[in-house]
Amino acid sequence: MKRAARGVQTVELMSGLRRILVTGAQGNVGREVVRALLARGVFVRQAVRDPDARPADLGQGNELVRFDFHQPETFETALEACDGLFLLRPPAIAKVKGTLNRLVTVALERGVQQIVFLSVAGAAKNQLVPHHAVETHLKTSAKGWTILRPGFFAQNLGDAYQRDILEDDRVYVPAGDGRVAFVHLRDIAEIAAAAFLEPERHYQQAYELTGGEALSFQAVAQTLTEALGRTIRYDAAGVLGYLRHLSRRGLPLAQALVQTILHVGLRWGQAQAIDPTLERLLGRRPLTLREYVRDNARLWTP
Repeated sequence: MKRAARGVQTVELMSGLRRILVTGAQGNVGREVVRALLARGVFVRQAVRDPDARPADLGQGNELVRFDFHQPETFETALEACDGLFLLRPPAIAKVKGTLNRLVTVALERGVQQIVFLSVAGAAKNQLVPHHAVETHLKTSAKGWTILRPGFFAQNLGDAYQRDILEDDRVYVPAGDGRVAFVHLRDIAEIAAAAFLEPERHYQQAYELTGGEALSFQAVAQTLTEALGRTIRYDAAGVLGYLRHLSRRGLPLAQALVQTILHVGLRWGQAQAIDPTLERLLGRRPLTLREYVRDNARLWTP
């Protein structure tokens, strides 16, 4: 038995998983995964570039370890005594062979039993996104893997779109009239945690994960308008205009191209289908974009 942090009921890990290494642990997704694992009594090792910069809320059952995808010499130490790996591709990494895929190989050599990879919707068929190569490597190299393919995050509003909303009162993406079944990161984190707690149930499963409603970006802008008390508009960007916009925002070219490709695909309905998998796995309705906006209005308040 392992004792849960902060008074949460203890749980027994069915397969004996003892320690999970979480990459991207201090980003939006990683923080939610860390919280979900700690709440379920799992010991978490956060992979970070600077372990000396300890967050104030590190908490019990939680430790930091130095890690950098571009420094393979950090891999073995980070993975020591870990039998689970949450794998996340940082947006700035486009070449995965010597980074994410190499980490997967080292993890398997070190005896990691279960790897949960945060991919993207459509990655199984879309060879243009880096996630495709990671999925292929996992499927051909590992026995214990679970692939999460979420659609667009509700949290994009507080991350990739935040500056445009905050400074220009607009949502600016090249999505045309496309609709999106936005998914809440808290729900994704619950599924990731479940894949470690019950790995036998989730072994070699790839899940398409969407929210429960498909919204146009006009509707997203209206939701923001109602929550913030000021008018937020949707400007449908052109492809070249969006690339220039991202460049001015300081994004590397490779990251800007991936972000543009993913958004242009929305024009043809690539993210509008509502998949029932998330609701089935959660046993409840998914959280909504409106709930995310309501809970985080401060992010877009000058």
